[in-house]
Amino acid sequence: MKVSMERAALLKAVSQAQSVVERRNTIPILANVLIEAEGDTGQFRATDLDIEVVDKAPAQVERAGATTVSAVTLHEIVRKLPDGALVTLTDDSATGRLTVEAGRSNFSLATLPKEDFPVMASSEYASNFSIKAAALRRLFDKSKFAISTEETRYYLNGVYMHVSEAADGRVLRCVATDGHRLARIDTDLPAGAEDMPGVIVPRKTVGELRKLLDDDDMDIAVSVSETKVRFATPDITLTSKVIDGTFPDYTRVIPQANTKRLEVDASEFAKAVDRVSTVSSERSRAVKLQLDEDRLILSVNAPDSGAAEEELAVAYGDERLEIGFNAKYLLEIASQVDRENAVFMFNSAGDPTLMREGSDESAVYVVMPMRV
Repeated sequence: MKVSMERAALLKAVSQAQSVVERRNTIPILANVLIEAEGDTGQFRATDLDIEVVDKAPAQVERAGATTVSAVTLHEIVRKLPDGALVTLTDDSATGRLTVEAGRSNFSLATLPKEDFPVMASSEYASNFSIKAAALRRLFDKSKFAISTEETRYYLNGVYMHVSEAADGRVLRCVATDGHRLARIDTDLPAGAEDMPGVIVPRKTVGELRKLLDDDDMDIAVSVSETKVRFATPDITLTSKVIDGTFPDYTRVIPQANTKRLEVDASEFAKAVDRVSTVSSERSRAVKLQLDEDRLILSVNAPDSGAAEEELAVAYGDERLEIGFNAKYLLEIASQVDRENAVFMFNSAGDPTLMREGSDESAVYVVMPMRV
C-alpha cells in the first residue's frame, strides 16, 4: 500500500477514528486503526467492539492495500506535522512496518495484520431516515446533560431515542434522566422514521456523534435496528450497539398539575445561581429559592464557609414558596435555554419542578427539589 494525503484531511480522518479507541486495551488490535486505500480514497476504521467509526478522505493512491497501525501514535504524528504538508503512508508487508513521510520527516511504525481487525457485522436496519444535522444536534445536546453515570442503572447510561405522541402529532423524541433531573426534547418526525424501534444510545456514542454534526444544513442518514444504530454523513459512518435494557416510563415523572408559574431571564438566573453557590458546600451544593410577588431571592447558607443572597426581579404572581435545589442541576438546566426567558412551574417544596423555554413545549426539563 502506498497512499498520499493532504495533512488537514488526514488529521480530520485520523482524529475521528482515534477518539473511539480505548486508551487501555487488553486486545492489541483494538488500539489500531485499519487503513484501507483504494481508487481515490483513504478509509480509516476504528472500533472498541461497541462503536465503530469509518472515515473517508480524498487520497492519491499509488498502490492499493490495507494495514493497521496504532491510532493514537499516528494521530500524534499527523497533528505535529506542519500545515499544508503532503503525507505519504507506505506499508511494507515484508518488514511489518508503515512508513509515514512528510517533507523531511520520516517515521516507521509497527503494524498488525489487517485480517485480525474486527469489523462490526452489518445488520438489517428496521428503519432508515434522513434528518438535518441541526435538528439531530439539538435533540442530543439538550438531553445529554441528564444522562446517568451510575453504572448499576445501565439502562439510564444513554439517551432514549424514540417516536412519541405530542400535542400536535407524532414526534422524534430524545429523553435522558438520572433520577434527579430529566430532559425531554422533541423534533418533527422525519419521513421514514414512523416505525423506528425505540433505542437507548450510549453516552460514548452521543459524544462521538456530536463531532459529525457541525454543518447545520448537512443531511444525516440514520438507520435503526433493535440492537444497533448508525449515523452517516457523506464522509463518516458511526455505528454503535445500543444499550440492551428497557428505559423507564418517564411520562410518570413529568408533572402535569404544577400551577405556580415563575418566568425569569434565563441568563440572569444562571449567573445569579452561579454567584450565590460559590459559598455552598461542595457536597450538597444546595441553593434556596424564595418566591414572592414578582421577586425571587436566591440564598445559600453553608455553616462551614459562609452565606450568600441575591434578589432578582421576576414574573411571579402565586402564593409565597420556598424550595431548594442542587445548584449544579439548576445551572445545567438553565444553560439549555436558547430563548431569553425560562419558565418554571412549581407545585410545592417537595414536588418535582418543570422548566420550559418560554412557551416552547418541544423542550421540557424536570428537576427534583432538595431539603435546605
